[in-house]
Amino acid sequence: MAKFKHNNFLDTVDEVFTDAMKSGVLHLYSEDSHFTGRRIRIGERDLFHFGTTGYLGLEQDPRLKHAAIEAIEKYGTQFPLSKSYVSFVLYRALEERLFKMYGNPIVVTKNSTLGHIGVIPCVVRDEDAVIIDHQAHWSMHNACQLLKPRGIPVELLRHSNLEMLEEKIKELSTRCSKIWYLADGIYSMYGDCAPIPELMQLYNKYPQLYLYFDDVHGMSWVGKHGTGYVMDQLGTLPERVLLFGTLSKSFGASGAVLVCSDMEMHRKVKTFGGPLTFSAQLEPASVAAACASADIHLSDEIYTMQRELSENINYFNDLLSKTDLPLIERNNCPVFYIGTGMPVTGYNFVNRLMDEGFFVNLGIYPGVPVKNTGVRLTISRHNQREEMKALVEAMVHHYPRALEETGTTLTKVRKAFRLPVHELAKDIVPVKEDLALQHETSIHALDKYSWNEWMGKHSVFDWDGLAFLEETFNANERDEHNWSFHYFIIRDQQSNVILATFFCKALWKDDMLAPAAVSKQLEDKRKQDPYHLTSSVLGMGSLFTEGEHCYIDRSHALMNDALRLLLDRVEALDEELHTSMIALRDFTQDDTLNEFFHNQGFIKVNMPESCIIENLDWNTEEEYLASLSARSRKHFRSDIQPFEIYFDIEHKQEVNDTEIDQFHRLYENVRSRNFDLNTFSFPRKLFANMSQNPQWEFIVAYLKKEYDPRKERIPVAVMFCYKNMGNTYVPSFIGMDYDYLQQYQVYRQMLYQTIKRAHQLNFKKIDFGMTAAFEKKKVGATIIPKVAYVQPKDNFTLELIGGIQNHTIHA
Repeated sequence: MAKFKHNNFLDTVDEVFTDAMKSGVLHLYSEDSHFTGRRIRIGERDLFHFGTTGYLGLEQDPRLKHAAIEAIEKYGTQFPLSKSYVSFVLYRALEERLFKMYGNPIVVTKNSTLGHIGVIPCVVRDEDAVIIDHQAHWSMHNACQLLKPRGIPVELLRHSNLEMLEEKIKELSTRCSKIWYLADGIYSMYGDCAPIPELMQLYNKYPQLYLYFDDVHGMSWVGKHGTGYVMDQLGTLPERVLLFGTLSKSFGASGAVLVCSDMEMHRKVKTFGGPLTFSAQLEPASVAAACASADIHLSDEIYTMQRELSENINYFNDLLSKTDLPLIERNNCPVFYIGTGMPVTGYNFVNRLMDEGFFVNLGIYPGVPVKNTGVRLTISRHNQREEMKALVEAMVHHYPRALEETGTTLTKVRKAFRLPVHELAKDIVPVKEDLALQHETSIHALDKYSWNEWMGKHSVFDWDGLAFLEETFNANERDEHNWSFHYFIIRDQQSNVILATFFCKALWKDDMLAPAAVSKQLEDKRKQDPYHLTSSVLGMGSLFTEGEHCYIDRSHALMNDALRLLLDRVEALDEELHTSMIALRDFTQDDTLNEFFHNQGFIKVNMPESCIIENLDWNTEEEYLASLSARSRKHFRSDIQPFEIYFDIEHKQEVNDTEIDQFHRLYENVRSRNFDLNTFSFPRKLFANMSQNPQWEFIVAYLKKEYDPRKERIPVAVMFCYKNMGNTYVPSFIGMDYDYLQQYQVYRQMLYQTIKRAHQLNFKKIDFGMTAAFEKKKVGATIIPKVAYVQPKDNFTLELIGGIQNHTIHA
């Protein structure tokens, strides 16, 4: 769906985080001279703390503090020796206490991230497979990367989708020994819980299934001896279940703990578990504090603390139940998530709450889908009822104002999170009385001259080109060959056009812009299932066109309002058409637009570069060569000019059925190999319609008779060219016979012949399209980097494609 190379992903996250930092909601510093847990000082303001993961407040318990101080004084700040050689003296005491808590063998790790890196590659054998929930903690996804070079299948599961899980278990069971399912006990963003009872039904049904839980957010505040949510649900730990708990967060100290009832598996992990062997061990202060916390967990006092926290959680739930605030998951966990939808709304809401004296966290991409931004609240024993009540009152007051100020509504937020939508009296709809939007579903409803004035100088989307596409991609047999067209014009009160664009609803391959190696792998699966990993997308422009699909009057004072109005209507259309993603395509890099689209809930992704030639002001071949660089001239004289003698070049308008079939086959040769832009085929009807349309012509290359061993005169290449009314020549795509490609430099020859033809017809510009930028640059094209902005319904497909990409790289 998007070309998410690792660098692209990092750049996207960097931009998201940078915007959040500029808005003052991320990468902050506390300024406390001392810390109690109830308040936190940020930006010279004392704020009530609703962002801690120390749910029981044990990090402030005097017993833990005293134990840590005493350990430092007796043993120093660290014990600088690998645990494989010698464990720090207090480790034995800690391990004994943890064994009592869980009633099973344990392994203490430095933290859960290093723990997963140590344990997962150790317990998952080469003959096994892994299925991981796509919302499972990043640390487990990261650890699974170590499995891929070993050829171990790692499958991504849509969040808590048990039907999909069972299908994958059945599929993998015939070729794998053990099948591991990795999940969180409590998911850290929304606070939703793993469906433990249902998972245990699958566990009992499939002996190959092993369960692996990260329950760090379920630790201490629930369960016997505070052993967490998963243990509370299970009662006892089955042999094929591995569990990670934490010694930090609500436990109050530092470190993590693996619990495993399989003695042999436990022995292997403890004997040699990667970072467990080679990394530094916990500091004396941390081990001592953990021992003190374990003593509390083993006493009845832990149940008093759990009850006190539960009372706070119930009180906060009761307060929220009397509001219209969109709480995403209602349960008895200390994690609450209030959806805001767009990032800009989240920034606004968080800042408003901080101004009122409350610190909360922002849930943001990639932790959540970009359109599922929200405020993550946590309740602890530190919180008092008066500030909980005041926080809810502040949220009730500021939430609608944050929505209104950022141009959204409660209904839109609820739809973004797939929550029930009611008749909401407080749903304030932004008024844009000074703008008028026209939405049409056919180019024939728009004035030809006006459309060409705004949009008619690029690609195949002048008025005539769009009329051609509407007729072609309609009433076809296959779903991918039928598109719906939507045209949007936004004017001010004086009827001046501020914005003009068009969108198509069409079926996309999810890997359309993914690396070629990913598409090659997926095409193997599509031999059996042609629609594997495909989605209905509402995309700016069309799958046939490229270029500046959106006209924007950037000098207009209402430009941003016009863009917001467009996105509002496109979002409504997206919901009506039930598409999986909105894609805004073919923009050049623009910091202003980049920030705007991100704030509206879109992710920037890189597209293939666009190629254009604007210098056609020459008369002879030598003048053309003089316009090229020295290296390109050398390329022309060695790889293009010497081969021109082998070809007969013809420019054709109308062609017969036989030629249409030949051209179609040549086009399919190229399309089926072009994994850099992996698309569905086009219908034969397209080529027949081209033959009947005066705006289209075919540049056809034949080998001269003395060089062609075939009995029939059959073309070796064809360029499909559109004559745009805005004085632009558009070679939309090419067909070639690969048997002759290298010997006669067919592709390079066709690029040159296209340039010659455009010059002959007195066009001023060539839109050379995307892909093969290196070759097009050699013949004089200017290369223009392009980006798209996408808004998927969730992150699952992006992560799935990314996982396939990582596996392909490591294979």
